[in-house]
Amino acid sequence: MEEKERIIGKFNAHEKGFGFVEVEGEEKKPDIFIPAKSINGALNEDIVEVEIVNESGKSKEGKIIRIVRRGKDTLVGTFQNSKNFGFVIPDDKRFGSDIFISKKNFGKARNNHKVVVKITKYPEKGRKAEGEIIEVIGNINQAGVDMMSIIKEYKLPARFPEDVVEEAKSFGDKIDISDIKNRVDLREKIVFTIDGEDAKDLDDAIMIEKTADGEHYILDVHIADVSHYVRDRSKLDREARIRGTSVYMLDRVIPMLPRELSNGLCSLNAGEDRYTLSVQMEIDKEGNVVASDMYKGIIRVTERMNYSDVQKILDGSDEKVLKKYSKYIDHFKLMEELAIILKEKRMKNGYLNLDIPESKIVLDNVTGKCIDVKKYETNFSNEIIEQFMLTANETVAERFFWNEVPFIYRVHEEPDIDKVKELNKMLFNFGYKIHISQDKVYPTSFSKILADVKGKPEEKVVSNLILRTLKVAKYDSENLGHFGIAGKYYCHFTSPIRRYPDLFIHRVISEYYKCNDKQRQRFSDKAPKYAKNSSEREKVAQKAEREAESMKKAEFMEDKIGNVYDGIVSSVTGFGIFVELENTVEGLIRFENLGDEYFIYNEANKTLIGEKTNTMYKLGDKVKIKVISASKDLREIDFALEK
Repeated sequence: MEEKERIIGKFNAHEKGFGFVEVEGEEKKPDIFIPAKSINGALNEDIVEVEIVNESGKSKEGKIIRIVRRGKDTLVGTFQNSKNFGFVIPDDKRFGSDIFISKKNFGKARNNHKVVVKITKYPEKGRKAEGEIIEVIGNINQAGVDMMSIIKEYKLPARFPEDVVEEAKSFGDKIDISDIKNRVDLREKIVFTIDGEDAKDLDDAIMIEKTADGEHYILDVHIADVSHYVRDRSKLDREARIRGTSVYMLDRVIPMLPRELSNGLCSLNAGEDRYTLSVQMEIDKEGNVVASDMYKGIIRVTERMNYSDVQKILDGSDEKVLKKYSKYIDHFKLMEELAIILKEKRMKNGYLNLDIPESKIVLDNVTGKCIDVKKYETNFSNEIIEQFMLTANETVAERFFWNEVPFIYRVHEEPDIDKVKELNKMLFNFGYKIHISQDKVYPTSFSKILADVKGKPEEKVVSNLILRTLKVAKYDSENLGHFGIAGKYYCHFTSPIRRYPDLFIHRVISEYYKCNDKQRQRFSDKAPKYAKNSSEREKVAQKAEREAESMKKAEFMEDKIGNVYDGIVSSVTGFGIFVELENTVEGLIRFENLGDEYFIYNEANKTLIGEKTNTMYKLGDKVKIKVISASKDLREIDFALEK
């Protein structure tokens, strides 16, 4: 009898009972489907051994043979007191079991407290998991408890160890002038930061002029020299590496570096002397970087600008702003001129301009309650910084690729052909098609559709479909190219305050050529490990950020029950249709709320068809909905079709 294939992987549960096993090193292959009957007591994030029971093409179905290692030993949830015993209802709905708490294990928890519970017994043979409460976060209605629950759920480091803070404080609040002699002194030059109005960690600044003959542009991108302070093997470096990235959760930031550095010496504050690692690029009128150089600098930012004021200058729309910055207007016009050139070149190469609006979530300053959800508005002043940073990142990546030194690239691999074929089935409904040539796709095929769909009613749906088809960008020590920006070389160099790969790259640039062979080998050994860890930490950060956003959107809709809105069908599934409103809030219309008939789900075309009336619902359809329920705790919003 032929032995069945067995595989070890991580089990990702679904709320509906089934799940998938993700196998490390096989990211290019589909996850293994595990039906509910074959889970065998496994819980979300457990490491399991799977036996493959069915294989069809690239997809596999399996059953879990054994649990190799439990994924979680603590959970965050809501405590429910029943006098002699209690339960914790996990925030993670995929966990699959409430946790029984005996009275002796209540700790200081009271009814409706958010708590952290340690699992003492895992569920088996129909019995619930058991646990003890090890931390009380606070009452579910207390301001900030909801956000702190997410922080605890994802084990985000809310505080810095004391020794790390002390190391950050040891640098003081002024630069050490002894290093000025080793740097290019640009303190008399006109240099700007351009950020959002509420930004606190300003890690990039720009300087622009034209060559003497007026033919080319000289763009200097100055990045805070974080590696000057955060040295290899220091306490600060160890902590930054563990965190991997800053996490932005609406009203709070969990920074990668203590604020003494991130908002202090490493923040390019106007009027303050600051050390930088800078890249200078000479750019021709077609947007090509014809020469580049990197250097250690010292700058003194002339003006701290925000996107809104820069846009007013470019538009000439606000006399007060124009007067205030009158002597710098030519600088901003020159920035606009160059950014247009760079963007046009990028678009010609196939840059995927996925213009999917982000949500701006407004919280009450006192209660933390969500009081508004709207689209985050951007304008061309945002684009200026985007284009300049992209160009700097590409320039640095290309230079160090050809220098053959250990490096961390930002990579975005080509999408799977099978996924592109699936995408084409969806795009067919809108009259579009991605061209596939000899089992290969090119960014230009995607960018052409994005250009064609611009400004049309289906723009957002098509952009989202393309986004779901593309692979997730990640960090890698190998240069695998970047499909999304249609570039051969790309890295993250411009944000060392908030991303560890940028900090590692700064250290390579600053130290590699001064190293002995043993130290160089250390860089080679560490690059793949740091890239992998940074990718993993980025995933955790994104999950926490999305969770916070979903929770606050649901909270916002809790008092909108009965309200009627216009929306667009954003997704069609086997259990209903998702509809997105103009303000970016998304809710589900379940089958029972679609009307008085049975709907048949066509998976291939992602459509629902009514059995009696042949009424069809498909992606991009405009519908009118009524809000029928919303739950902050469940992160769910339910709509009904409004006839």
